[in-house]
Amino acid sequence: MSFKRFDPEDFLVSADSITAGAWANNASTLTGIFKNSTQVSSDSGKYYVSVYNNGAYNDVQFNIAYGDSHGSGSIPYNSNIAGKSPTSTIYGQFQNIVLGDENTDFIFGDLTSSRFYALTVDRSKFKGNLLPGTMTLTLTSGSTAGNPISLTDNSKVTTSTTFNEAGRVFQLVSGSAGEVYTGDQGSGYSPNSGSYGLFLPDIGTILLNPYALDGDVSDGGIDLGTDNAIDTDAINTENFFTAISGGCDTSGWVLNSQESLASDFVFVRARNSEFNYSANPSFSSGSVGDVSFTEFINSPQTFITTVGLYNDENELLATAKLSKPLKKDFTKEALVRVKLDF
Repeated sequence: MSFKRFDPEDFLVSADSITAGAWANNASTLTGIFKNSTQVSSDSGKYYVSVYNNGAYNDVQFNIAYGDSHGSGSIPYNSNIAGKSPTSTIYGQFQNIVLGDENTDFIFGDLTSSRFYALTVDRSKFKGNLLPGTMTLTLTSGSTAGNPISLTDNSKVTTSTTFNEAGRVFQLVSGSAGEVYTGDQGSGYSPNSGSYGLFLPDIGTILLNPYALDGDVSDGGIDLGTDNAIDTDAINTENFFTAISGGCDTSGWVLNSQESLASDFVFVRARNSEFNYSANPSFSSGSVGDVSFTEFINSPQTFITTVGLYNDENELLATAKLSKPLKKDFTKEALVRVKLDF
């Protein structure tokens, strides 16, 4: 076994981006979604609706929630305490996660809103984060079932990226696959109700603006009819499920994810004068280590099969196996590139 200390120029750090679909089995398009009535009617159903890609209800793809700072849209925890209900809890949770300030409302484009719909993609379905510029979310509902709207993020057209507690923030606008349908607005926003929401790729979340979705066709909405009554749990999340289900049936929900994979490259160099003799017992014989074959005295040959990486304490940290033995003698130099992925 022979050792050689690495030089600083023998190391290189690189980052590659890996892209895949955001749904089960790395699929880019989600079609045919299902909800479990048992889950909807359970205590958790007061807070969110889990959405599956099959009727066996064994693989959650995303969850739907509705948040309202005033607690509207669900039954209060205590009839004597107004404004405290599952929807106010949802609002507070996302307020902390996204805004980091319990006294701040959400801003959708140029509209300040105290309520939203939330779509959270199941963490096991995507890689490091959702990939901006790839989403097409189609929604249909009620009287506009024949006039669906398509939503995407504005990452391809924005001149600067905004950040908050949740990481990058993009506006949700009318369009598909990152291409914005500008129309008369020039921005892809709803004509009278700001943007359609926020796209938060780093936490796998999309917040949608109820005011934009509640508008009729002329206002760029789907007449969703968000109900702010406080005597019914989960009515808004179930209505929104219908809107997404209709879109998935017609066009599917298209969305990709990405992951940055850091790699360390180590360049192992064997110059012509190095690594030509082996410590393998078959290479030498006798107590003084005579070369077993006289022809190897002046013209030795070895075959490199493995590269080991050691620290200064002579501890083996990693090994790299060559695909086939590499012949080495005084007439040859070798350069082996070892890639370490983390």
